[in-house]
Amino acid sequence: MKSHIVIITSLFMLPISFSMADSKTVENLIQSYIAKGAASPSIEQGKQLWQKTFTGKGEFPERSCVSCHTDDLTALGKHVKTNKTIKPMAPSANPERLTSSRKVEKWFKRNCKWTLGRECTAQEKANILLYINNPIRF
Repeated sequence: MKSHIVIITSLFMLPISFSMADSKTVENLIQSYIAKGAASPSIEQGKQLWQKTFTGKGEFPERSCVSCHTDDLTALGKHVKTNKTIKPMAPSANPERLTSSRKVEKWFKRNCKWTLGRECTAQEKANILLYINNPIRF
């Protein structure tokens, strides 16, 4: 009986441990963006940037984060060019999300260049990161 309680308790604690790891990575990234000039990162501004449409070139002249990742951060996305499935962005739906600063930076660089036509500023990164990491729905 005691072993069942330990197993059940461990299973309930598992998401909390992922959440703590995500928070530390996100916290460190936010602090680095603030050091690079981001002022008062905003979840609402992150949401607005996430949904904003930008003009691009080529076969996809209008682009947004939503184009591939969807409006629902807990849902699967699909890359508009390759049709590859993209795992949910929200750490609550995908515990692997936001656990590696290196991966976050890599994907910011790629996706900002493709979507915005340039690299994201420290402010934009901080805003989007807060929006993705925030479990509250607007």
